[in-house]
Formats: sequence, C-alpha cells, structure tokens
Amino acid sequence: MRERHLSGRAAWLRAAVLGANDGLVSTASLMMGVAAATNTRSAILTAGMAGLAAGALSMAVGEYVSVSSQRDTERADLARERLELAHDPQAELAELVGIYRRRGLSPGLARQVAEELSAGDALAVHARDELGLDPDALSQPVQAAVVSAVAFALGAALPIVIVALVGSSLRIAATVGVTLVALGLLGATGAQLGGAPRGRAALRVLVGGVGALVISSLVGELAGAVV
Repeated sequence: MRERHLSGRAAWLRAAVLGANDGLVSTASLMMGVAAATNTRSAILTAGMAGLAAGALSMAVGEYVSVSSQRDTERADLARERLELAHDPQAELAELVGIYRRRGLSPGLARQVAEELSAGDALAVHARDELGLDPDALSQPVQAAVVSAVAFALGAALPIVIVALVGSSLRIAATVGVTLVALGLLGATGAQLGGAPRGRAALRVLVGGVGALVISSLVGELAGAVV
C-alpha cells in the first residue's frame, strides 16, 4: 500500500487557506470600518462587494507572480544542472557520491548507488537529491492563482451575506460572531488537512481576526467623525 504524505498538499493548501482567511478577514474588516462610519446597508454592501472583487483579483495576480518567480528559479536550477551534467558528468557523479556519504553510506556503497541511479535519469536524481526538486512536480502558478482567487471570494462572501440578511440592530454583532466562528473553523480545517494541531491554528487566526476587526472599526469610526 502506497503511503500518502500530507506535504504533497502544501502548495494548494497554502493558497486556499491564505485566500479564504484573507477574504474573510479583509472583507469583514472593511465592512466593519464602513459600518462604524455609517449604518447604511447599501454603503456597507457596496464596500464589501468592491472588496471581494478587488481582493480576489489582487490575490490571483499576487499568487501568479510569486509562484511564477519560484517556478522560473526552479527551471533555471534544472537548466544549470543539465548543463553541468553534459559538460562534466564525472564531477557531478562525485558530487552525488558526496551527498550519499553525508547521509551515512559507506564510500563504496555511496558510489555504487550514485552510479546505478545516474544510469537512468541523472537529471532527476540530481534534482531530487542535490536541489530538492521534482522535475515532474514544479510550482503551478495558474493553480495557485485560481485557488487563491476562488478561496478569497468564498471567504469574502460570508460577511456580505450576513449584512444582506440581518437587520440593522444585529448586523454588527452577527458579522463579528459569524466571522470569528468561520475563522476558527478555517484555522482548524487547514490544520486538519495539513496534519497540524487544530487548536493552535484556530487560536492563531482568531487572534489575528479580532485584531483586524477592532482596528478597522476604530479607523472607520475616526474617519466617519472627521469626514
């Protein structure tokens, strides 16, 4: 039976958790700031929907640029390694032997392993053991961008729906309550998928969310008073 390791989820899980968390916190904070200045539902909803659109696009572009840069670096490393293998294969073989010796193999066994592995796909061997890369699983900028944008939109939609459905007397309390519950669940879910402790992850996002909501409300109230 093939083992399934959680580290394989790292790329898309990071993008999804970051996107949903950012969408929820930033949109709820934006709407709370506007609500502190004016209690008009249309103004609060307009700010929320504008924040959703702008934030999702910003997340998509940011993730695409960031992950594309990472992918370019990975490709450059592979190209350099391919060139070194073509020009000086013996030096590369010796480098591989040194890697295996540092991992605890005897000199003879290290050379035997290096030679047998290099007889196949030498580039893949050097990419894995020297660079820590898998040539068949490089970074995916489009995947990261789409996941981030969709996750942000889903997170941002929650406070918008709350404000649209709840009356003015309970609007602020409902938005804060639902946002904090969702943040806790999001942190715990992300930790569960990644195999990390759920309580610590939930607490981490809750503290950040509370801080963002409080600061945004204070800024909105101050701005409303000044304007």
